[in-house]
Amino acid sequence: MSAPGADLFGLYVHWPFCLKKCPYCDFNSHVRAAVDHDVWAAALVQELAHLAARTDRGPLTSIFFGGGTPSLMDPKTVGAVIDRAQSLFTFADDIEITLEANPTSADQARFTGYRAAGVNRVSLGVQSLRDEALQFLGRQHSVAEAMAALTMAQSTFDRVSFDLIYARPDQTVGEWQAELAEGVALGTDHMSVYQLTIEPETEFGKLYQMGRLTPLDDDPAADLYEVTQGMMDDAGMAAYETSNHARGVQNRARHNLTYWQAAPYLGVGPGAHGRVLVNGQKHATIAARTPEDWLRRVTDQGHGFIDWQSLTEQEQAEEALLMGLRLTDGVLLDRVRPALDPAALERLIDDGFVEVDDTTLKATKKGHPVLNAVLGALVAG
Repeated sequence: MSAPGADLFGLYVHWPFCLKKCPYCDFNSHVRAAVDHDVWAAALVQELAHLAARTDRGPLTSIFFGGGTPSLMDPKTVGAVIDRAQSLFTFADDIEITLEANPTSADQARFTGYRAAGVNRVSLGVQSLRDEALQFLGRQHSVAEAMAALTMAQSTFDRVSFDLIYARPDQTVGEWQAELAEGVALGTDHMSVYQLTIEPETEFGKLYQMGRLTPLDDDPAADLYEVTQGMMDDAGMAAYETSNHARGVQNRARHNLTYWQAAPYLGVGPGAHGRVLVNGQKHATIAARTPEDWLRRVTDQGHGFIDWQSLTEQEQAEEALLMGLRLTDGVLLDRVRPALDPAALERLIDDGFVEVDDTTLKATKKGHPVLNAVLGALVAG
């Protein structure tokens, strides 16, 4: 039996620039007054060519432009990367090419340009359908602007997803039910619905440390999680991953499944991570994080990588477990067995947090809301 994701092979392209850093965001994003798009296009395709020459090549099943704010990219920059990828790799007939977009940088000419370049899926950072929440989250768009961008995206691309963030301070079940119902009614076939988390190095993290931000308590947050799962199930958009919902298997995000199923993917751009095959052996790659450092390295040496390491069988099993257990379909038991603490696994089965059959390990409905704790207990050593 082949492992889930055995046919997946992705390319992640990191665009590190934003107009403003959101207070909850711990992604590798940077604000710069000006960006030379021609220089960046040349550097991205140069690093991609370096990867292609050094790694095993299979048919690409997905490309994902993430960030940062990729909708700040010139369409010709996006097109240059896609064209170079197509010259270096075979494209799967049904390749998924996704670009993340923010409402503040969405306009019809830009979207039309992305579509012409080959983008066939857009993921829109809506985050909330309440203006006061958008202000709290540090977003620069209004609900009206988000709705205009979503309508534009739906008229331009075959597949559209958008994000919402819940478990905001003082948010009630009734408020979230009303907001989520509005979101479901917008008619996309994929939604990413995330709980707000306070990350240490963010502005929210600093405010929390100073006692100026009080997150929602665990119990109310758990109630909102349960409401989310129930409403999305009723809408025909059951979770296929802890925070991701799709209307049918065909609408699942293929590129993200590449990560969750521990399949190989190339990572180009500042701070990008990759999992690449070299003569069949999986390696982890990491690029320099800051835009200037990465660009200098690409100019000097043809790539921006600062780390390139072969992964042991144990490390691969741990990654497959940490990523795969997020999926409602679970992960093949044989693939993750080297990473498991057998005694902990038996305890978690007895306590109803995970379940196993002859081939598969899954988190249960009880286990998914506390998945980090489950994983922490499961990993041997």
